[in-house]
Amino acid sequence: MSEFLDGLERTKIIRIGEKEKPVFSKEEMTNRNTKLRNYMGEKDIDAVLFTSYHNVNYYSGYLYTSFGRHTGLLVTQDKHVTITPNVDGGMPWRRSFGDNIAHTDWRRDNFFYAVQTVLKDAGITKGRLGIEYDFVTLSIRKQLEISFPEFEFVDVAFDLMKFRMVKSKEELDLITNGARVCDVGGYAVAEAIAEGVPEYEVALAGTEAMTREIAKLYPHLDLRDSWVWFQSGMNTDGAHTWPTTRKIQPGDVLNLNTFAMIAGYYTALERTLFFQDVDEASLKYWNINVEVLEAGAKLVKPGAVCKDIANELNEIYRGYGVLSNRTFGYGHSFGILSHYYGREAGLELREDIDTVFEPGMTISMEPMILIPNGQPGAGGYREHDILIIHENGETENVTKFPYGPEHNIIKR
Repeated sequence: MSEFLDGLERTKIIRIGEKEKPVFSKEEMTNRNTKLRNYMGEKDIDAVLFTSYHNVNYYSGYLYTSFGRHTGLLVTQDKHVTITPNVDGGMPWRRSFGDNIAHTDWRRDNFFYAVQTVLKDAGITKGRLGIEYDFVTLSIRKQLEISFPEFEFVDVAFDLMKFRMVKSKEELDLITNGARVCDVGGYAVAEAIAEGVPEYEVALAGTEAMTREIAKLYPHLDLRDSWVWFQSGMNTDGAHTWPTTRKIQPGDVLNLNTFAMIAGYYTALERTLFFQDVDEASLKYWNINVEVLEAGAKLVKPGAVCKDIANELNEIYRGYGVLSNRTFGYGHSFGILSHYYGREAGLELREDIDTVFEPGMTISMEPMILIPNGQPGAGGYREHDILIIHENGETENVTKFPYGPEHNIIKR
């Protein structure tokens, strides 16, 4: 029975409608949670409280919207309960793999009261509670200490990130579909490019095309978060520059970036293009970056080490005298990530990552260099493909949109 305050419940059970068809099978979600529970047993952890977007989604199939309210997933050896705000109604239960309890707004600590309620129902009043140190804020940590004085807190974030780095067949199928959706968005972007068209209009064309394609592939899912960054001229200097009202001009360097989000899973396509023509200096830098893209794709295979690939690609840039123009690492993993929530930091093509590639891993190959304004060929040059390492040891490039000067000088 839920506690009441002046006649108002602190928690609610809201089951409106029926469970929605999930993107992943029951077997897939059971396998993930069985692996989690085995880990909990090995580490003597009585319960895990997830609060991050990525792990709540990964283990429950529910991707929450924060809006200043707490959401979590509590997993014990026999309970699996999402804990969500009352304002979200029955949607979290419909989208969750397991059970759900809602907490109301009537007191600020109702989320923690709901966690206490689920733990008591599981017969757990003390022990070891797994939390995510990389996501729990200082204020949440303080409230956890107040609410659970009989518990020892254990960081599970890094260990479980390693679990997420190796994808199942169902995940790889979704990522492959996502790459195709990104290609659809890329073609819509290329078609919308014309003199005088502002960046945001080009971006809208790609976003609409991807959203409609996802709706065809997954009509049972909610449609959210897919987006396009389209940059022109010196707006290409950063990889994360949002569209502006700047209008396309002849001779512009352009960056096409389409991001399909399916059930919280991120996929991407990024390409350098030019409008009408490309000058000699720009063509030189563009071809250098294409050379790095092609070389990098050949290096991704089982047994390869992330930092070794980064160092080898550095030598190509160094040979052309543009290593200092590199702007970030050469690639990153795919899965549940976005520009506003988590990523698998242990699988990136950087000099400080020693992860060894194995089947089931996915990685982008996305070299970028920036030539500063005022220099010949000024602008940002970036390409991006998605590579999957399969069980047979072969590496598949699931990005099909063409790259390079032969294909991406747009003439209108």
